[in-house]
Amino acid sequence: MEFGFAPEDDAFRREVRAWLDTHVTADADRCGWERTLGAAGWIGLGWAEGGYGNRTATLTQQVAWAEEYARSGAPPRSGHIGENLLAPTLIAHGSGEQKARFLPAVAAGEELWCQGYSEPGAGSDLAGVRTAAVREADGYRVTGQKIWTSLAHEADWCFVLARTEPGSRRHHGLSFLLVPMDQPGRIEVRPIRQMTGTSDFNEVFFDGAHARVEHVVGGEGNGWRVAMSLLGFERGVSTLAQQIGFAEELGRVVRDAEATGAADDPVVRARLVRQWAELRVMRWNALRTLGGSAAEPGAPSVAKLLWAGWHQRLGELAVLVRGAGASVGPADWSAAAPYELDAAQHLFLFSRADTVYGGSDQVQRTIIAERVLGLPREPKGVES
Repeated sequence: MEFGFAPEDDAFRREVRAWLDTHVTADADRCGWERTLGAAGWIGLGWAEGGYGNRTATLTQQVAWAEEYARSGAPPRSGHIGENLLAPTLIAHGSGEQKARFLPAVAAGEELWCQGYSEPGAGSDLAGVRTAAVREADGYRVTGQKIWTSLAHEADWCFVLARTEPGSRRHHGLSFLLVPMDQPGRIEVRPIRQMTGTSDFNEVFFDGAHARVEHVVGGEGNGWRVAMSLLGFERGVSTLAQQIGFAEELGRVVRDAEATGAADDPVVRARLVRQWAELRVMRWNALRTLGGSAAEPGAPSVAKLLWAGWHQRLGELAVLVRGAGASVGPADWSAAAPYELDAAQHLFLFSRADTVYGGSDQVQRTIIAERVLGLPREPKGVES
């Protein structure tokens, strides 16, 4: 199953390719790149409501944009959390005032967002959130800690799942708050250094941070419904672009296997073929679910299980085909200087987290068992 491109879609793809060929540079900073995309109208292609996005594009054209972007080697996006998670959530649940305030700034690449969901005691089990938001005259006072917050060090705003009803448990009494990050003394961001040497994830500490009352999405106490709706937006067009990146990584592993002679080993060849075949299955599954109901039970969990395990196995293959050379970095390093990794080493180390972040494999299997197969629900522990 592949998309068949109509003449107008082919013309759109050529326009995308020409623009990317002209504007993609190796030295583009991520925040400036978002503004470049926004000024050219490439953010918010799928927003059909209210004219808050830039260009309008059909679903097929959105796929064309995402795939050409991935193929072009353009910089990693800093604005994807605002564009692909917050914006659809506001369109589905936000007030007219919230849409008018936040969507144009996201579409212009002028305001960046991070996601305040996971906590030290509430990661995959999101209903265990303890961050509290106490109602005041003009808003809420937010106190608590979030962790694994991607790009918090760059973000202007954070959408925060917090407990607004004292004494509430599990998914009751939660609200979805929009919190400005520029609050010195009230919000502290601490980067988490990973074994790759990078710090894309952060801890975020809220110490009486202020959130305006009109920035509660979906109404007070309805945070769980809004939060679950947002998680449904994490699949879609972006998964196809992700798979283009996966295909390029697989191509590098195949070339390394040929260069080192590892491809002569029939066991290695069989593993490479299996990786290729599984990647095709992922693409067909993404196309099958694309445009379907965001409420389709289990679909996001199936997709996460497929790509997380696949990517982790690819990382293992990347160092396997390199042999002993995989243990040597591309440059000399010492304890006084950050170490460097080549692409294969970075792939191997970073992909160790794939089966944990975004909901662990165990949690995804539980969701499929309960919501798709109808098996008895897993008993939850009682909060102290």
